[in-house]
Amino acid sequence: MASFNWKGIDLNLLIALQALYKTNSVSKAAERCFVSQSAMSHSLQRLRKLFDDPLFERVGSRMEPTERAMELSNSVDLLLGQIQTDILKTKPFQASTFSDVWKIGLTDYAEQMFGPALFDQIKEQVPHSQVALFNVNRANYQSVFEQSKLDVVIGSFGEVTELYRTEHLYTEQHVCLYDGDVLEVELPMSLSDFTSVEHALVSPSGVLSTGVDDKLEVLGLKRQVAIASSNFLTIKSLIHGRQLLCIVPKLVARQEGSCSNLKAVTPPIEVPDFDIQLVYRKGKQRDDKNIFIRRLISQVVVDIAGQSSPGE
Repeated sequence: MASFNWKGIDLNLLIALQALYKTNSVSKAAERCFVSQSAMSHSLQRLRKLFDDPLFERVGSRMEPTERAMELSNSVDLLLGQIQTDILKTKPFQASTFSDVWKIGLTDYAEQMFGPALFDQIKEQVPHSQVALFNVNRANYQSVFEQSKLDVVIGSFGEVTELYRTEHLYTEQHVCLYDGDVLEVELPMSLSDFTSVEHALVSPSGVLSTGVDDKLEVLGLKRQVAIASSNFLTIKSLIHGRQLLCIVPKLVARQEGSCSNLKAVTPPIEVPDFDIQLVYRKGKQRDDKNIFIRRLISQVVVDIAGQSSPGE
């Protein structure tokens, strides 16, 4: 295969061969291929040189195929048919028979909130498939996307490059979380109460301050951050049974767990909301498989985010 000289091979020549075979006429073959008669004559000359055979000989007003042309016709018919059905025609996605791997990138927050439900829905609708979850963040999601050939990523990423498209899933808010059994807070929570208790902080990078601290400083106030963790579940466990406060996304606060005595209230200081996005490759916008997983993810996330929240 590697030593074969492909320089003179042109798929259009095979199309011309079939047109000549089926019409027995240079002019009619030209019409069928939407080219001029001289162009079809030129293609015939190239075919004769390529196969070292006259291929078609004039008998009266007809161009009759040689034995070589008749042999070629069956093979070329099969080849062109295979190109149309197996190469050029996109096969529609079938959830019932799909048996490949879904590659989904999620931030820590998105994986904890949606990972199990996504798996359940995928296995229910695409039973023969597998699921691989990849950890991503705002800084690395593009490199992970390209290196691991992800189908989609879910999280908060802000503006994306022209290579990608996004769908807005929902806007997340924040609440202040504490253990009501060990910490008494008069509602609505005041800034005084907020700053008088030690805080647990969700911090992927380990930094012990956020924009909340900047706003407090403007007001001449300061809070004491006692511990930071990149994991929301760890923070929730830390709060249980301890005199600690933390600010977490509302979905994290209402996620079911053993700490039923945790209280979620409105923070006494403004904490910006953030958008949860579904990101996918621009080139996959009309891809059946990608459309399927985007719709499934969107439905799962909307269902979870739309559940009634606890009283605040």
